[in-house]
Amino acid sequence: MPDTVRRRIVIVLFDGVDLLDVTGPPEVFSLALRETEEAAGYRVLLAAAALTPVTTAAGVRVLPDLTFEEAAAGGIDTLVVPGAVEVDEERRVHPVVDPGLVAWVRTLAARAHRIASVCVGAHLLAAAGLLDGKRATTHWSTAQRLAVDHPAVTVDPDPIFIREDNMWTGAGISACLDLSLALIADDLGEAVALRVARQMVMYLKRPSGQSQFSVPLERIAATRRIEDLRHHILRHLAEPLTVVDLAAYAHVSDRHLTRLFKTELGMTPHAYIESVRVEKARHELESSDATLERIASVCGFGTTDTLVRAFRRRLDTTPTEYRRRFRVPAAPLTP
Repeated sequence: MPDTVRRRIVIVLFDGVDLLDVTGPPEVFSLALRETEEAAGYRVLLAAAALTPVTTAAGVRVLPDLTFEEAAAGGIDTLVVPGAVEVDEERRVHPVVDPGLVAWVRTLAARAHRIASVCVGAHLLAAAGLLDGKRATTHWSTAQRLAVDHPAVTVDPDPIFIREDNMWTGAGISACLDLSLALIADDLGEAVALRVARQMVMYLKRPSGQSQFSVPLERIAATRRIEDLRHHILRHLAEPLTVVDLAAYAHVSDRHLTRLFKTELGMTPHAYIESVRVEKARHELESSDATLERIASVCGFGTTDTLVRAFRRRLDTTPTEYRRRFRVPAAPLTP
């Protein structure tokens, strides 16, 4: 590496770490070097407790470049902290937070110009006390756990990434690419980040506030009654679907229906119905050329204004902007 090296990026490496969290950022930074003829000055190093191969969650072994102790001895421009999870017998996801690793993260962070977590790596930053008093995000599946374990942290499970001063936190695994592009834009400007995104065949750069899509629909109901209601909602999405109608269908009172939704799905019936409608509208925008008026009708929004307001409220974008970014082109016809 030539003398232009001035941005030393250290990625924390440990057994069970998510592979893309580790390999994704180096790919993005290497493209920045190529696009700027190495004037970007990035050098990515993988640091671990020892210089022995580390086995990732994917089973792929990765060799560290240096130890944590060696990394702490030198200056660090950006410390990247990936994460790892364990899945219990009930398929619940739990972040891995090793006390020894947390201590090293705290030590390395003290020597870093900026710190970034990827996915559930936010739990390591929080355990090290680095997110206290800050707003942060993580993968939606562990966001509630992060909020419960660390009440001093303001957890927002929706954005793809959040920047608070020199602290950056990213969401789901593939969001490490968005986060890396944002770091490049912060260093070198939007034009360079755009060139890198084009090389990666990515949409530049999804706004930091853009939602981790599909979050509300991932929660599983515990009872057959609520699951039956969910299927009923999907089958009649274009209809009004009032609380009164749903309560009558489920043979319960309006108040009891609301309690059931809040207990099992964590939201009111109205909020759940809107989330399903937004999800269906997303699919229509991605896969069809239907007009916004048509999409608003088939998804039960009624008017395009209602559709736009729901998108702004839940995804922090508009239907038109969403389609521009995520429309999947139709396959060409074969002669």
